[in-house]
Parts: sequence; structure tokens; C-alpha cells
Amino acid sequence: MAQVAADEVAVTADVEEMIVNRVIDNAAVAAAAIGRSAPSTARAQATAHGPSSGGIGATVMGLPATQRTSPEWAAWANGAAVRELDFHDTYLAAEYSHPGDNIPPVLAVAQHCGRDGADLVRGLATGYELQIDLVKAISLHKHKIDHVAHLGPSAAAGIGTLLGLPADTIYQAIGQALHTTTATRQSRKGEISSWKAFAPGFAGKVAVEAVDRAMRGEGSPSPIYEGEDGVIAWLLDGPDARYEVPLPEPGEAKQAILDSYTKEHSAEYQAQAWIDLARSLRADHPQVADPQAVESIVVHTSHHTHYVIGSGAGDPQKYDPQASRETLDHSLPYILAVALQDGRWHHVDSYARERATRPDTVALWRSISTVESDDWTQRYLRADTPSYGGRVVVQLRVGETIEREIALADAHPGGARPFARPQYVQKFRTLAEPVLGEAEVERFLDIAQRLPELTATELAQLTFVAAPGQLPEKGLPGMF
Repeated sequence: MAQVAADEVAVTADVEEMIVNRVIDNAAVAAAAIGRSAPSTARAQATAHGPSSGGIGATVMGLPATQRTSPEWAAWANGAAVRELDFHDTYLAAEYSHPGDNIPPVLAVAQHCGRDGADLVRGLATGYELQIDLVKAISLHKHKIDHVAHLGPSAAAGIGTLLGLPADTIYQAIGQALHTTTATRQSRKGEISSWKAFAPGFAGKVAVEAVDRAMRGEGSPSPIYEGEDGVIAWLLDGPDARYEVPLPEPGEAKQAILDSYTKEHSAEYQAQAWIDLARSLRADHPQVADPQAVESIVVHTSHHTHYVIGSGAGDPQKYDPQASRETLDHSLPYILAVALQDGRWHHVDSYARERATRPDTVALWRSISTVESDDWTQRYLRADTPSYGGRVVVQLRVGETIEREIALADAHPGGARPFARPQYVQKFRTLAEPVLGEAEVERFLDIAQRLPELTATELAQLTFVAAPGQLPEKGLPGMF
């Protein structure tokens, strides 16, 4: 992994293009979330820490570019803002991931250390490559480990590429980052709390600090993966286990970002296709939205979908109208019920308490269950053309049965309406304009779309400022 990060192979044009798309995507979802509780808390903590002495500091989303903080705290605050709505890019395989979580820490270090847009692009190509490669090969959730254990190492490696560090230094940083980001998966079980938003920001913060220590000559637990008391032996499949991680060969371009995909809807990725199916199903059969007409709705889907966001999770909170937003966006029965009734999905309205507690919605919601299908599990795991959908069976009280299936979300590269630059730009405008105003939206889009050519001075402006009144007053005091 360290050798891949240190390999100075050129970034291809298609990867460069996609990195720009994902920088825009991250900013879109962060702007929409910037006034919410978790991002506001993270921002307050970050701004309590001024720029460290080694550089000029990094920007915090929502604040003027002149207001800077130390890069590890910028990674923390911006990471929480990006993840808050669960609305940015994804890659699913043996493990789950949001590889766009690499952007906040790598960008923060780039700004702090005066690097330019081309340096940032190289660093992000590495971060995406290594996180996605790990996700293809190593299941963490099988062992109840949170998926940011793949993010800490990838972000550390991406920062190493950004700074042009030697492989030996990056090796130590990766080891430290992995060792300190392995945590249980309870953050995504039961009543899901705001920590789900903070977790990737924490991993990014840890990665920045790990690189700093490694640059100063400090080492890590080694070998961190393969050691007798290492991650594989005691946290994964055991001391005799072997994993084949598909890393690029020396001189081979880092292309993994092209395997990932973003979200059209603000919900867990495995719900994306079901929202699209619900829209079309409701249009053709309006009665499926009426709990008085529906006997049951059964979703036949993959093991992963059934156990993570379906009834296979065994979490009663997934059927609780008083559950947190974080819990509801990991409840396929809730998401399907609301999408069937509304014919759309909205990052605020669809989670509103009055929406979740509406009696007809609760009745429809509780008629929905998921079951694991071996066929859809195999399609999910297929390396060449993975599928993240399934088949729905609606049993109406009049005796009629309606069935429909979907393999991919409409916005997926293989879906009905794949996202390209115009869709990313439109997503940013839709989500950000109410928070930033039109002028700031256009300013950000101009600089973001020129990312590969940006000077260090211009890269320092790759952030956005919230319009007056969009950021909340100070919340509860902490110790900083």
C-alpha cells in the first residue's frame, strides 16, 4: 500500500474528471448539512484550534476562507459535514465505504502545506484507490468492525502521496492510522446516533496526525495487518487467514475511483434503487401507497441489504416512528413506505418527525419486511457487474399480487440515468444555493471545476461561506 502511494504514476484524464465531480459532490452535501447539530459541534471544536506552526492552516466549510484552523481539526469538521446527511459517494463490495471521506483530510493538509490542485488530485487518486481496494477484499462488518478502519489507512496514504513522502514514511503512517481507527460497528446498530457523522471525520483527523508523527520519524505497530497480534489474527479471519487485495502494479494508474458511484437520494446506498423503484411502482399502481389496500410488502434482496438496512438487522428501532434520522436512513422499510406514498425523496422533508409519525405511513411501514435472496446476494457480490437491488412482492387485500425488480439505482453508472458532470453540478446548485446564495455557488463551482490547474493560492479558496443566518448560534459549551 505504501509503495502504491509513493508511485508517481500520472493521474489519467477520466480519473481527474471524476475527482472534480466528487469534490463538487462532497461540497453539495456538506452545504446542505452545515447548520445541523453534528457539523456545528465539529465546527465549534475545530475553530477553537488555530493553525499549527508548520503551515498556513486549513479552511472550515461554512466559514470565510480567511478563518483557518489546524489541518487535523479541519479534517474533523469538514468530514462530519460531508457525512452528516449520508448523501455522498459510495462503494460496496466485501465491505461498505464512502470513499469521498478521503477528501476532507487530504484537502486540509494540501491547504495547510501550500500544495496545488495537481498535488491534491494525486493524493485523492491514492486515497480512493486504497480504500476501494481494501473494500473489495476485506470484510470488516463480518467481524463487527466499523468501516472507517479502511478509511484511516487510505487517507494517510493519500496524504503521503500529496506530500511526496517516501514509502517507508507512508508505511508507518498507514500502520498508525489503521491501529487507531479500528472500532466496533455499534455506531451503525440499534438507535444510531450522531457519531455516524463524526466517525469519518475522526478517521481523517487520526490520519493527519499519523502522517505528522511518521514524518518526525516515529513508527507504528508492525506488521499491523499480518502480525502475530495484528488486525488479521485477532480482529479479522484469524492467524491463518489470507486476503488478496487488488492493488495496482508499479507504474499502473490508480483507477479505482471509477468503480464508485454517488447518491441521488439522501439515504443509505442500498436504499437508492428502492426509492427509484417506488417512484415508478407508485405511478403505475397508486394503490400500493394505501395501507388499507396493502396486505404485505416483501422485499427479496441481498444478504447485505437485508441485514444492514432491512428487517434482518433485528433492530426494532428500524420500525420506530420516534427513531433518529440516522436510524431512519438505515431503515429500508421506512424509506420504501415514504417513497411509495410521496413518489420522491427529500433530505429534510422525508425525515421530518411529522412525516415519520403519520399514521398511514406507520401502518404501511409496518407491513414491509425484507428477506434474504441467494440470487440477489450473488448478484451483489459479482465483481464485474454488481447489483444493489432486488425484487419486491406487494400482496393487495383484494388478492392481487404485484411484483417488480430493480438491479441498480437510476444514478448508478450502469443505471437508467447515470450521473455525469451536469448532474453533479445540478446537485450542488439544488442543495447549496438555499444555504450559500447564488453568487457563492457560482464562485465555488468555478474554482472546483478548475481543480487540476489551481495554484496553491487558489486551492486555499476551495471552500464555501454560508449566507448570513444559515449557521446556528453557539451551542452547548465544551472544554475548548
